[in-house]
Amino acid sequence: MTAMTTAAPAAPLRAGRVGPVATLRQTMTLAWRSLVQIKHNPWELLDLSIQPIMFLLLFTYVFGGAIAGSTGDYLQFALPGLLVQNALFYTLSTAIGLNTDISKGVFDRLRSLPIARTAPLSGRVIADTVKQVWAFALLVGFGMVLGFRVETSVFGLLGALALLVVVSLAMSWMSVLIGLRASSPEKVQMITFSTMMPLTFTSSALVPAQTFPDWLKAWSGVNPVTHLADAIRGLMIGGEVAHPTLASLLWSAGFAVVFAPLAIRAFRGRV
Repeated sequence: MTAMTTAAPAAPLRAGRVGPVATLRQTMTLAWRSLVQIKHNPWELLDLSIQPIMFLLLFTYVFGGAIAGSTGDYLQFALPGLLVQNALFYTLSTAIGLNTDISKGVFDRLRSLPIARTAPLSGRVIADTVKQVWAFALLVGFGMVLGFRVETSVFGLLGALALLVVVSLAMSWMSVLIGLRASSPEKVQMITFSTMMPLTFTSSALVPAQTFPDWLKAWSGVNPVTHLADAIRGLMIGGEVAHPTLASLLWSAGFAVVFAPLAIRAFRGRV
């Protein structure tokens, strides 16, 4: 007589809580994944390179003479603001890339792995920040070819880059949230562009705020883009640094505190 036994199905394995070291390693791995994609899609790097130069040439040689009296004077004033504009506009790609990955099922595959929930989001943000460093170097280098000069020091230039990276990292979480909530990459682009455009063009990034009407000047005084542009300008060509830098860091902390938890919560609900 043969005894028949039926084995109970094995319970699914549950991954333990991921520690901070493992989370950091997984985040950097996913960041590297995003950077390696440039090898297979070189147009992304070209887009990152051509757009800043196009804006620099357009604003300097089309609007520079009318705004500042000469293209040289306007270039000296506007390049720090264009660095800010480019950094903030590039957060659009963070939102679009994230939304595209989710739409294609990439995050469904990542969810099946025993990795930290924050790693896919943080990896994307870090990778796009590295790309912004490239855009910063390219824009400053091309600006110097046109006649721009750093009037402070190398440390001022590096400080401007560091501040721009910190603020971009913080504001990227707002783009991440939009990328998670929007239903398609097209809607992501529409929402983020509609947000970044007014912030940038109602600030002192491209024109002196003193030329604004009183009501717009009052808004420009609290606009985070104004504080960041003034800080970058002070670090690169001289002027007040402490107050706009502190204001930029406070705005960055606010963006990170508000939008990072909301983005992580939206990510858990989306995937």
